[in-house]
Amino acid sequence: MKQRQIILLLIVVIPGLAAAVLSGFFLFPDWTALDASHRQYQELARSPSSTLRDLSIAQAGENRHRINCFAEGIGVLLGGVIAAIGIHGICTLYDKQS
Repeated sequence: MKQRQIILLLIVVIPGLAAAVLSGFFLFPDWTALDASHRQYQELARSPSSTLRDLSIAQAGENRHRINCFAEGIGVLLGGVIAAIGIHGICTLYDKQS
């Protein structure tokens, strides 16, 4: 490999893939927590004995997990874009010797 390709691989592609994998790793537990809090909110909404305070607390918990999932999903996408930019840079390097 040429020096420029190695630099692009080490500085752009590998950190981009690492960011995507790390964000994906943290996305799945947040997704299961979001699913559980959504089910809890639905059960409270159907219950005739639930109060507005109970619904507000459950909605706040669901929104917290929803925002976390959104942020982690953006991290996955951003890491993939960074890695794709690096791969594109490696593929389009100009070789003066050939």
